Amino acid sequence: MKSSIVKKELSNAGWMIGARIIQMMFSFFISILTARYLGPDNYGLVNYGMAYVGFFTALCTLGINSIIVKELVSKPKEEGTIMGTTMFLRIFSSVLSVVLICVVVFFVDYGEQLTQKVVFLCSLSLIFQVFDTINYWFQSRYMAKVTSLSTLGAYVIVSIYKMYLLMTGKGVVWFAISTSIDYVCVAVLQILAYKKYNGAKMAFSCTMAKNLLGKSYHFILSGLMVAIYGYTDKFMLKQMLNETVVGYYSIATTISTMWVFILAAVIDSVYPTIMKLYETDYDGYKKKNKQLYAIVFYMSMFVSVLFMIFGKLIIDILYGDKYALAVTPLKIVTWYTAFSYLGVARNAWIVCENEQKYLKYMYFGAAIINIILNLLLIPQFGAAGAAFASLITQIFTSLILPALFKGMRPNTMLMLEAIFLRGVF
Repeated sequence: MKSSIVKKELSNAGWMIGARIIQMMFSFFISILTARYLGPDNYGLVNYGMAYVGFFTALCTLGINSIIVKELVSKPKEEGTIMGTTMFLRIFSSVLSVVLICVVVFFVDYGEQLTQKVVFLCSLSLIFQVFDTINYWFQSRYMAKVTSLSTLGAYVIVSIYKMYLLMTGKGVVWFAISTSIDYVCVAVLQILAYKKYNGAKMAFSCTMAKNLLGKSYHFILSGLMVAIYGYTDKFMLKQMLNETVVGYYSIATTISTMWVFILAAVIDSVYPTIMKLYETDYDGYKKKNKQLYAIVFYMSMFVSVLFMIFGKLIIDILYGDKYALAVTPLKIVTWYTAFSYLGVARNAWIVCENEQKYLKYMYFGAAIINIILNLLLIPQFGAAGAAFASLITQIFTSLILPALFKGMRPNTMLMLEAIFLRGVF
């Protein structure tokens, strides 16, 4: 049984990682050409628009992404209702989010028509992100191969489109449109895959909606808090300085996270196993969590050391002198990844132990810390100040704030034991 599960995990992770490596190669190559072509100011403008998308994604997903795999695994006979209800709720919240973004940017960036247009075009991607719900259906069945190939196909299409924009000298607005085309392609391919593999007929249920939201609302609140401290930096850099600094900071974060698809694939692949071990083997469940935390932490530390050594060389080669001011924030923000993805990996434990109630308090504290640190550090250090604020905030979020809550302390201990490699092997 265990060997069978391990084989499924490895196969699942293998397809996810393999597809994402190819996907990353396309995406990263195109992003380099795009950044060079647009320059720090226009590149920063597109990333400012995507910051709105990232911020409102927490509202659009309604926290259901954190619980849907468990729901599908534990209630296979109701998967059609689970999927249909989730899709309906997410479509409603996504349309509402696009409207809210338009209202906010109208007042915050009043009179900046180009900024408003770019943000609106980027925000349309929220509506098409709804269909990534199908990805979780395949995950629950250890069928990552299907969604990996569909996502890869979409990236190839979008990469060709972006190459066309570069060769024909299109303006920044066209690149904003490309952010939505990406999700349109993924949506179409995943819908076709769902039908091909006889996915259950989707149906909406008010009872199921109440059930899902009742379990996920903690994740909605915590997600909003995460969004505040995850995207406040770009908003504040734009408002306190300018979009050019956002461009430098965006390059730093892009490089530092260009490899995290590997961490995401590992976490996504192990997630169903953790859910099942919780029901059948609690000691094995705890050990599996520690193994996951150790992998995430030490992989991140290793990569961060490489960026410290080769960061300047990487930026010089890939982006040129125009982005030289991105080197310092890169060497700071790279350490953020280890603590950030420990938090992502912790979600499985939180769902199993039903400790979602603490998340909103932890992330509220993190949001306050991040805003204060950005206010203090950005005026003096610019993009490097925002990087410091993000790093310090993430350390608090992953290890310090959870220790303040009795229900979260067992997880803090699991993380510390994983970091010190106690009981991992």
